[in-house]
Amino acid sequence: MHFFASALEAPMKQGNAAPTISADGLTGYLQRIRHYPMLAFEVETALAVRYRDHNDDKAAEKLITSHLRLVAKIAMSYRGYGLPVNELISEGNIGLLQSVKRFDSDKGFRLATYAMWWIRAAIQEYILHSWSLVKMGTTASQKKLFFNLRKLKSQMQAIDEGDMTPEQTEIIATKLNVSEGDVIMMNRRLAGPDHSLNAPVRVDGEGEWVDWLECTEDNQEVRLGRREEFVLRMNMLKSAMSGLNDRERDILTQRRLSETPVTLENLSVTYGISRERIRQIEVRAFEKVRKSMHV
Repeated sequence: MHFFASALEAPMKQGNAAPTISADGLTGYLQRIRHYPMLAFEVETALAVRYRDHNDDKAAEKLITSHLRLVAKIAMSYRGYGLPVNELISEGNIGLLQSVKRFDSDKGFRLATYAMWWIRAAIQEYILHSWSLVKMGTTASQKKLFFNLRKLKSQMQAIDEGDMTPEQTEIIATKLNVSEGDVIMMNRRLAGPDHSLNAPVRVDGEGEWVDWLECTEDNQEVRLGRREEFVLRMNMLKSAMSGLNDRERDILTQRRLSETPVTLENLSVTYGISRERIRQIEVRAFEKVRKSMHV
């Protein structure tokens, strides 16, 4: 059976080549995935091409196993929602499988940069489903509140159990554009017993859960991926801008690419044309660049 077909039907179960939570237990699984090395950019690209062009299951397996630690780190950051860690990891692994299946190395991005969005989406969907959205609410603002309330409370040092102060509630409601009543209800819904991050992962006391929390700083692979993505986008923008004439390029730069955009009035004086004409040139130039960058 094809690797992805079997993996998606029964993700991370015994029988697949990748380490399995059910077979190893959570502690054994976390220990095993530490031994899979991170891939160099050239190796990752070659494996991605082999899978894309030849459906090479071995290549896909190497791409997946080298990113299992990324899934575990992301899953650990969602422990505060009271769901079993092994289930969060399993859902994140499904997101990883989907990302590898759709990954296109020709775009110049690292797999980690692309995969983290699939991993987070899979975990968040699982959490939302588990928390009974019928009662919690299904609007985009309520989902945003659900996943940002803890972080904002932590930033405000409002980490005690119970209701927040009216001032804290107002600040969070304003930042997330929701009602103060929604903030209060969500805070009470998320309230629950805390668990020590210094509790041992293993019965023998070796290693603590805090070791698996997602670091506040991006790891080397993510930083490299973002830098490569930035360079790629800048090159695409430079190429797209070269297709504009001098006036279009200058107006677009001063209106949309400057830290302090120049007003239509000032540009109309510079070029001796109306503000409306400046606006039309800006819109036309922007549309040219947008189409060029999406080819």
